Amino acid sequence: MPPNTSVVVVSYRPGHWLASCLSSAMTQATQVVVVDNGSDDEEASVIATSMNAQVVRSTVNLGFAGGVDLGLRHARGEIIALLNDDAVAGPEWIDAARGALADPTVAAVTPKVILDGDFGEVILDDEPWHSPGDARPLGRQLHSVMLDTVEVLEDVRGAGVYDTEYAIIDRVPARWRWTSGRRPFYVPLPDAANPGELTVNGEPVPLGTTCRLVNHAGSYLERHGVAGEYGLGAPDDGRFDHGAERFGFSGTAPVFRAETLRRLGGLAPQFFAYNEDTDWCLRARLAGLRILYDASATVRHRLSATSQGPRSPMVRFLAQRNALLCLVRNAPPDVARHVLWQRLHEDPAPGLRRAVLTKLPWALASRARLRRHWTTTPRAIWDRWAGADRSWDDGPAATRP
Repeated sequence: MPPNTSVVVVSYRPGHWLASCLSSAMTQATQVVVVDNGSDDEEASVIATSMNAQVVRSTVNLGFAGGVDLGLRHARGEIIALLNDDAVAGPEWIDAARGALADPTVAAVTPKVILDGDFGEVILDDEPWHSPGDARPLGRQLHSVMLDTVEVLEDVRGAGVYDTEYAIIDRVPARWRWTSGRRPFYVPLPDAANPGELTVNGEPVPLGTTCRLVNHAGSYLERHGVAGEYGLGAPDDGRFDHGAERFGFSGTAPVFRAETLRRLGGLAPQFFAYNEDTDWCLRARLAGLRILYDASATVRHRLSATSQGPRSPMVRFLAQRNALLCLVRNAPPDVARHVLWQRLHEDPAPGLRRAVLTKLPWALASRARLRRHWTTTPRAIWDRWAGADRSWDDGPAATRP
């Protein structure tokens, strides 16, 4: 077991997955700190105590960022890792990162994160087309993807399908997803041996190759400042088995030196949840540090088991609000002004403008404080990373050896 290593796990709505998460962490760390983030009936505390983890309880939900901040105050290790409570770390997770972190220019190391479970590949024979004003290649509009009697539209992954879109049509909430033509997408299979019958918009569609999917092989930075997960939804069939420097990481399972966290600070609690990881990565980049993706370490992730992910209006709201605050704190001034002006005048989320303006004084003041750690400029970071590494091999699993 590596010496002087702490793992911080934040748990708000623990499920049966928390025990598996803690088991995977406790074999690798001398200290596992579980932040019970206001769970009902102190359920997270009960589970963590039964497994001899150290418990720190908050009576209210501090959000992921606030929970991590609380946990870091109790972490004693020279190496400190975060692990989502719905993730299970492979045995090489911390050992692999420790070697890379011996380089003082490395701020953090992220493992390969794999979506939990098996997925069936689907390729629709649709000629791609372009809608006026939409640069994306489109195939068909999906209103329903059923596996036997279960609707899985919002659980479908991969390059062949875009994010869910929401609208109110004739006062009735509606949702749909566009495909991108013939590119593959993947349907979650509860039982890979007996996958069941798949129907798309009510029509039977054959399932192809069964595979595992990548959740995260590091992250990239969009020009407008939002980070994306490199490799998201592509098959884990060897194409992401080489380590590389990436713009950043997601908060699922990064590993740090404690000294770096003391110098730069942890995740900003004011974000509550979402984009606090992007904010930290930008702060590290502005301090002249690097972030590495280590393909030799693997973590399995249930993905939004607690928050329900983008299907939750609150999650979408927090993600939009925090993306703008992140820009104010870290981006080139012209980028921050342009995106802020554009988004606040669109204001697609109820209360977004008011929420951003309320926290704007904090974001501006904190930018001034953060500047003392800068060894480069936001413009240099944007020139190097914004818009880079946004594509990868997302071809069908069946075509690979």
